[in-house]
Amino acid sequence: MSTPTSLLTDRYELTMLDAALRDGTASRRCVFELFARRLPGARRFGVVAGTGRLLSLVRDFRFDEEELAFLRDNDVVSAETIRFLADYRFSGTISGYREGELYFPGSPILTVEGTFAEAVILETLALSVLNHDSAVATAAARMSIAAGDRPLAEMGSRRAAERSAVAAARAAYIAGFSATSNLEAGRAWGVPTMGTAAHSWTLLHDSEEEAFRSQIDSLGVGTTLLVDTYDIEQGVATAIAVAGTGLGGVRLDSGDLPTVAASVRAQLDQLGATETKITVTSDLDEFAIAALAASPVDSYGVGTSVVTGSGSPTAGMVYKLVARQDDDGGWVPVAKASTSKASVGGRKTAFRTRNDRGVATGELIVVADGFERPAAATDRADARALQVVLVENGQTDAAYEGPAGVAAARAHHLLVREELPVKALALSRADPALPTVYEDIEA
Repeated sequence: MSTPTSLLTDRYELTMLDAALRDGTASRRCVFELFARRLPGARRFGVVAGTGRLLSLVRDFRFDEEELAFLRDNDVVSAETIRFLADYRFSGTISGYREGELYFPGSPILTVEGTFAEAVILETLALSVLNHDSAVATAAARMSIAAGDRPLAEMGSRRAAERSAVAAARAAYIAGFSATSNLEAGRAWGVPTMGTAAHSWTLLHDSEEEAFRSQIDSLGVGTTLLVDTYDIEQGVATAIAVAGTGLGGVRLDSGDLPTVAASVRAQLDQLGATETKITVTSDLDEFAIAALAASPVDSYGVGTSVVTGSGSPTAGMVYKLVARQDDDGGWVPVAKASTSKASVGGRKTAFRTRNDRGVATGELIVVADGFERPAAATDRADARALQVVLVENGQTDAAYEGPAGVAAARAHHLLVREELPVKALALSRADPALPTVYEDIEA
């Protein structure tokens, strides 16, 4: 049986539940919404990632005896709440943007419907997953755009916590990277894996030539040799002398990469290795990748920058109550009014408007006075519906989980990215590429 995920939460989620059970509001039907007030780093769009991971974690959100004993022994909640949690299973509905979809300020990325008791305690888990994974995916998408048709490999595991590294590799793949060095990401999520050797391999041997010969004996002439452990020019010469002109590739991990790449390309061509590819690594981010656009580089390997969100390690999403039932069973829109942290009450349905050329023009959010989804906007020919049902009455749609879910999210992301206007592809800080427009309508 899978390990319960229920303690991957903040204590105040359970103390609120405890108080709600005492005052009778725990059973009120509620609508919670996960959204971002702004895009981190003044970026022009965000990428939704983590949804498939979250769905599996919600399924495992339960309190077995070990979890209940911890709560009991530490006086976290009352005996009544302990009894409630012993039988907890999420039985509500979760809808939201498909994984890989683009989002903008105010986009209702995830909508959780259920009683207050069962929906409120999912807050921390939902935010920890989507804030991390979406930050990585957004950075990865920008790098993918900068790279163009050249493939990108994620290789940042050693720069992240062990489980975060797996999640980051998954998110980067969804947003356009082609492979990862992380084997667990390959096993669990179907992300293609890659990797050959590090500098320690060369340093292990008595000479660079000996290291190259051994690697080729093991992996074949199509492998990629790391040529900058000592002198790059000599390393390239040794690589071709050992492997011949059919060598698959060389990797550069240091130096002024545009200058070095040009020099290495010229040397390879002079030696007759015109088909040998050049891969560059060395602390790349989207700006460094863009700067290499005119250089004779065939692929990139990115580590620290992608797994840390390239300067924006969290997406800054929040999880707020936007509608609830009153004592008479009627629905009441609710919203936070705090300065600079205000929210928009009411249940929402989201659409991406497009012009007659299929280019996205805006984020249309229709706000209902009641509980049911408003349908009027679906009649608009220029509006693409953005939300899908992920969990219905506690039953998860398995199509969004596992390796198949990752593959579908990647395909969806690459498709919807084509809708973006040209200004959205720039790397400079700016306002969101699409405006968010709210439209009130009675359900």
